[in-house]
Amino acid sequence: MNNKEEAKIRIEKLKKEINRYRYAYHALNKSIISDEALDSLKKELSDLEKQYPEFITSDSPTQRVEGKPLKKFKKVEHKVPMLSLNDAFSEKDVSDWHERIKKLLPPSAKIDFYCEHKFDGLAVALEYQEGMLIVGSTRGDGKIGEDITQNLKTIEAIPLRLIDPQDIREGLLKMGLNETAEFFDQNFPHHLEVRGEVLLRKKDFQKINEERKKQGLPPYANPRNVAAGSVRQLDPKITASRNLDFYAYELVTDLGQTTHEQEHLILKILGFKTHAENQRVESLEEIFAIHKKIQEKRNILPYEIDGVVIIVNNNKYFEELGVVGKAPRGAIAYKFSPSEATTRVKDIIIGVGRTGNLTPVAILEPVQIKGVTITRATLHNKEEIKRLGLKIGDTVIVSRAGDVIPQITKVLPQLRVGKEKNFEMPKKCPVCGAFTEQDKGGIIIRCPNKNCPARSQENLYHFVGKGTFDMKGVGPKLVDRLLDEGLIQDASDLFDLEEGDIASLERYGEKSSQNIIAAIQSRKEISFNRFLFALGITHVGEETALVLAKYFQQKLFALTQASKSTEKSKVISSPLSLRVQPFLQKGLDEAISIQDLIKLTSELTPEDFEKIPMIGPVIGKAISDWFRDKKNIAFLKKLEKKGIKLLPLKIAEKQGNLKGLNFVITGVLDSMSREEAKAKIISQGGKVQEAVSSKTNYVVRGRNPGSKYEKAKELGIKIISEKEFLKML
Repeated sequence: MNNKEEAKIRIEKLKKEINRYRYAYHALNKSIISDEALDSLKKELSDLEKQYPEFITSDSPTQRVEGKPLKKFKKVEHKVPMLSLNDAFSEKDVSDWHERIKKLLPPSAKIDFYCEHKFDGLAVALEYQEGMLIVGSTRGDGKIGEDITQNLKTIEAIPLRLIDPQDIREGLLKMGLNETAEFFDQNFPHHLEVRGEVLLRKKDFQKINEERKKQGLPPYANPRNVAAGSVRQLDPKITASRNLDFYAYELVTDLGQTTHEQEHLILKILGFKTHAENQRVESLEEIFAIHKKIQEKRNILPYEIDGVVIIVNNNKYFEELGVVGKAPRGAIAYKFSPSEATTRVKDIIIGVGRTGNLTPVAILEPVQIKGVTITRATLHNKEEIKRLGLKIGDTVIVSRAGDVIPQITKVLPQLRVGKEKNFEMPKKCPVCGAFTEQDKGGIIIRCPNKNCPARSQENLYHFVGKGTFDMKGVGPKLVDRLLDEGLIQDASDLFDLEEGDIASLERYGEKSSQNIIAAIQSRKEISFNRFLFALGITHVGEETALVLAKYFQQKLFALTQASKSTEKSKVISSPLSLRVQPFLQKGLDEAISIQDLIKLTSELTPEDFEKIPMIGPVIGKAISDWFRDKKNIAFLKKLEKKGIKLLPLKIAEKQGNLKGLNFVITGVLDSMSREEAKAKIISQGGKVQEAVSSKTNYVVRGRNPGSKYEKAKELGIKIISEKEFLKML
């Protein structure tokens, strides 16, 4: 520069241009010039100010990092208290809040809302005098905070000076805020206060922790703590090195705004960074939809958030609602489900996996974590229980960080009341009673019995499969995972599972876990014959289960009648045929209890079973042996406790149109599944064959029939369409 005057003019122009680029980048999300070009302008400005230090001002971009380290922070009084927000964790909480505020406002009040991200950072207040930043402070206790101005100046997203008043006016007019523009003209704010959140982006947090690891230092816990610690550094150079960010969310000064939505528009025009996804809504349904949408993409956001802030949009209504304690009535923080929560350990049970390993599992008082109900948490092995110092009855912290299987991360012994109990790993397998063994390290305990029922997952596959309980979504892979994690010991435990137990497993999301639990719970009522087939009794297939169900049902009816008759002994001792009797539909049209089934089978001998047509001595003995096994009876009692109901056969229909006919099904049916078609055939007295033979009466042909269709043509077996089959039914 040739002279001082030219340098002064150049410095002012550089400051203005650099500030314009900053405004475009942070407030408008536009890059007018490259970072390299901007750095070049900053370098020129810095060189000129070094040459002419008398022209350095506090709003210069070069002064973001200035001054010597402080000895301590000064106190700052907030003229308008910095309030906190009450929390909501469910749609019901938000609905209840809505009902409360409606009662406090006139009946004619039309309430709309403004929704914005609830940043997980540090709230700060910024004060501007004649457009220049003069004080930046922390929330503190809401009334008194700390002066951290020199640290906040290091954050590029915070303007050191507001844009030109004329540009502000033009911006207001352009946004349609004519009344605010007029108010601004008449009441130019010599003093302006803005509030917002200081954040540390996830990528910068990661860089900081990587650097700490290189230095052999422990990593920081979360971005919020680093952001809070950074702005409270006495040396601003440390703050500057953290690359902090800032979003404005409140305009404290009255510029004529009538809604919270207008505040955000004005903040952007003033040169502050606001979030583009903030929006006005008119109903709770919209709020819930926004909350769900934001929560779903929470993990891909560049910064941490822990919920959605909901504010009554009308500023007049907001003021009328007032404050309770330190929170405004007109706003609420609708939090996301936490990844940690406290609950109590009701019990510790032992799960036996497919390999025989014994896994302790904590049974918890139900608790919501990340939107799902958690009732169980794996404890892995006895060493984990020892490490935690866990007792039955303890209050614990349960975590689902990263959506993994729920883990007990900490015990809170200070909340013990003296009734807690120590837990010891069993010396015998809880399923088969065999003495357990330990590995060389003494950590893993397992059941050595290869025939232990818990190690026979095939029975479980059969129980949940088609033709039995038909639990859609509960396949072999899920059954294996549930066994390995100790979440189930036998099929009865499936009915205790909650959505959170499934959602915690890898590859099972919230929606799929909901569907699986719904499928399991919908199977608490099951037809008597399918239930008997599900038990996996040796030699008892679908047809035998149907015959057995008819026999049991007649016996149960006879016993019911006998209890009402003075000739009880005569009825019980009389032989019962499988002939259909009209009274059966009237007598057994209610659910059959498993307890009645247990009582009945305890009174029957192997000879009784042998006399049943189609059963014979071999099958009869297998059935009798199954119902005399104590472990099987214990299993039936567990199913009874879980609310399983056995639906009686409508026996009058079982002797229907298809009696004595043999069917083979090939191809895909449109109106029902193959298993459903098979059940309908059996229910009307017919039989289903797996292969076509000379004894086959009909082959039901669906779409894309297989080799059975060709075999039927070859043997001259009658082939019928699905439509013809439905008519027969």
